[in-house]
Amino acid sequence: MTDFLTYLTNLFAFDSSHPLLFTQFHFWAFFFIVYFGFCLIVSTTRHPRRMGKARRLWRNGYLFLVSLFFYYKTSGNYVALLIFSTIVGYFLGLRFDHLANRQAATGRSTLRRRKTLMVLGVAVNLGVLCYFKYAYFFTDIFNTIASTHYSIANAIFLPVGISFFTFQNISYIVDVYKGRVRHADNILDFGFYTTFFPQLVAGPIVRADQFIPQLYKPFFLGRRQFGIALFWILNGLCKKLILSDYLAVSFVDRVFANPLLYTPFENFSALLVYSLQVYADFSGYTDIAIGVAMLMGFYLPLNFNSPYKATNAAGFWKRWHISLSNWLKDYLYIPLGGNRNSTPGTFIIPTVMLLVVVLMAKNLYVTAAAVALVVVLAIVYAVAPRHRKEFATNLNNFDTMLLGGMWHGASFNFITWGALNGLGILVYKWWKKKGPLYRIIAIALIYVGVKCLYHFFPIPVLSMFHFALMVTAAAIILLNLVPFVAGRRYRESKFKHGLNTVWNTFLTFIFISFTRLFFRSGSNLDPAEANETAWRTATQMVERIGGHWNWQQVPDILANYAPVFIVFLIGMIIHWLPDRFKRRYRLWFAAMPLPVMLLAVVLTVFIVYQFITADLQPFIYFQF
Repeated sequence: MTDFLTYLTNLFAFDSSHPLLFTQFHFWAFFFIVYFGFCLIVSTTRHPRRMGKARRLWRNGYLFLVSLFFYYKTSGNYVALLIFSTIVGYFLGLRFDHLANRQAATGRSTLRRRKTLMVLGVAVNLGVLCYFKYAYFFTDIFNTIASTHYSIANAIFLPVGISFFTFQNISYIVDVYKGRVRHADNILDFGFYTTFFPQLVAGPIVRADQFIPQLYKPFFLGRRQFGIALFWILNGLCKKLILSDYLAVSFVDRVFANPLLYTPFENFSALLVYSLQVYADFSGYTDIAIGVAMLMGFYLPLNFNSPYKATNAAGFWKRWHISLSNWLKDYLYIPLGGNRNSTPGTFIIPTVMLLVVVLMAKNLYVTAAAVALVVVLAIVYAVAPRHRKEFATNLNNFDTMLLGGMWHGASFNFITWGALNGLGILVYKWWKKKGPLYRIIAIALIYVGVKCLYHFFPIPVLSMFHFALMVTAAAIILLNLVPFVAGRRYRESKFKHGLNTVWNTFLTFIFISFTRLFFRSGSNLDPAEANETAWRTATQMVERIGGHWNWQQVPDILANYAPVFIVFLIGMIIHWLPDRFKRRYRLWFAAMPLPVMLLAVVLTVFIVYQFITADLQPFIYFQF
């Protein structure tokens, strides 16, 4: 009896070394038990499609409680933080409704009070997020600027998924305030929306107007939906365990752990392979989350749409982490002014960031460069009034990407990553408006400028840009010059269009992979040391990639890491398959007879678990 009680205590106690991961048996045992209880609730009525209000409340309340238990098993006592956030959001929703009813009854405006409550609710959520996620970061900045040595005495544990459920609560508060969605009927319904366990710790970010209406729909799981749900779960497991974990353990983690021990080609390859790893990891999680939610009759939004098919940086962010991109667009980019105008925030955000960089650098050259940049932008804004709207739009875009980078992590590496993506979008928007002749002249001048700089300052980063620009300039000149020589027939041909698409896709993939140098360097680090360690790793990788390349070593490297490069190549080929082909084999799987489907599931699980490493890799986005 004592052993049994000890077993139950361990089963229900928080154990940081055994969280409920989608890739572990413990999670699937947990889900089987949860789903059994769920089926008992929804099947007690003869017609589930006509499920009554009380039965829906039982269902939502049950899933709320098991979701809280799931989060407790993941983050321990920090489940209290999730409960606090849930209570704040729910009662603000009630208050908004009460004030709106009072306005309707009395005719007296309550807009100011509602707006004050909305701002307060957003501030509380962001305050909690800033304390747990950015306390070390802000302390480090202050110490560097003021030359002090303040420290945070007690280590701050970052609750898993805090960025996701914080943004989810903010979307509810803002949407109810603006009347986009009505508030939840009761705290059990709202708690279920806030804590739904499949997407709780790593997304996708579920907007209130997308999910709240589903709370009041009866359960339905058709034959096809069941098959599609199983497909998403298996697809996610394959991505995570066969692609992501294998590539990480076999190659990527080794190179990033000590870049100086590896050749320039290995460092560059690690960046490309990491791009597939992080995609397989994050999209694998969301695939499983979508499948698990679908088994319970709920539909989560699409979070990835073959992002490495994008032909430019702007297109990439319409395909990657779609729920975050849409959230940033609706709750940050548009309030900043969007593509209409500028607001004070448009200029405050980059000014503060630039001022922090200058104060931390304490370097005359950095200060001079910052002042020159501000002066140039101010002159452009002043002398070109017709382009002020475009200027504001571009700055709003850049601010959004900058803060999006900061959302991912508390280090300058993530801010640098966000800023590079913002610059990539702005360069694309400028480039696409230019004609072929302008493009040829521009890229040639840029190449000559970088070549001259490299001649006088032969540093690794300029060496890297010099080589990249040499290849890019040659390709762009050919792609823009050949159509003039070949004539109109070639310019209008599908071959030219296909060639441009292939080149733009390749260039976008290389650019995105390069920015990931800063993303990966800042990941998996203790917040207390993230800035220093991450920047050192990024600097070392730039030094190696921008150093001397010994091309004679490349065949040996490809031979030594042959399985890694083969898996990488297969993964990219699958990724680039046409969408209609992928949709076809999803439906083909869903239409299988149940015995055949069961056999396919067993075989897939058996194959997948052959790739499990001794130490299972946590999902990358758990840290955000």
